[in-house]
Amino acid sequence: MTVHSGGSEKGKGLSEALPHYTGHRERARQRFIEIGGESLKDYELLELMLHIIIPQKDTKPLAKELLSRFGSFSEVLGAPRQRLAEIKGLGQTTITHIKVIQAVGQRYSRDQIVRDRPILGSWTQLIEYCRAQMAYESIEQFRILFLDKKNLLIADEVQQTGTVDHTPVYTREVIKRALELSATALILVHNHPSGDPQPSAADVRMTREIADIAQSMGITLHDHLVIGKSGHTSLRSLKLI
Repeated sequence: MTVHSGGSEKGKGLSEALPHYTGHRERARQRFIEIGGESLKDYELLELMLHIIIPQKDTKPLAKELLSRFGSFSEVLGAPRQRLAEIKGLGQTTITHIKVIQAVGQRYSRDQIVRDRPILGSWTQLIEYCRAQMAYESIEQFRILFLDKKNLLIADEVQQTGTVDHTPVYTREVIKRALELSATALILVHNHPSGDPQPSAADVRMTREIADIAQSMGITLHDHLVIGKSGHTSLRSLKLI
């Protein structure tokens, strides 16, 4: 009887030692397996991601706090390091892991368009890629997609960060780089951190100047995309180029 009693107490002690969130964590993983990530709510997917980064902690409250602060899953990943550091429970190592996961997502999006097929034939994937790269950045990026004569992607480069109102500088650099890469077509892309993707007058002037000079060099400007949190705008679709 003594041996039996001791074994029961030992089992009880092990059970009590398990964190309260262990069962919930396993159920969350099982739910992901059964219905997939697309069907999960933002906080559920973020919670699962944080499980991997912080395995010793109940991450559901942290996931909800991050979403409350930043608004969406993508905005959490894209938040500046200094703002993430304001959240209690996020240290520099955890923040670095979040940024690694952001980079993985961006690389995956890029690889969907870097294939042996014309980039103009995968326009939806191009937009998704640009949104993943730029929509939630806190500063403006001006990037250029350089294409060959078959409209295959040669290079995707961030030309400048900051504002995009110094038109002469951008024009010279864009054309120079296009010639260096032997590109025959371009797609310009920049983001509006304000979230509103409507082009400014400066955006339109700069785009037309690049288009005119590019055309004189035998280079086609297919489009200029403005990316914002609320969507995107095509200057070509607006007949502004």
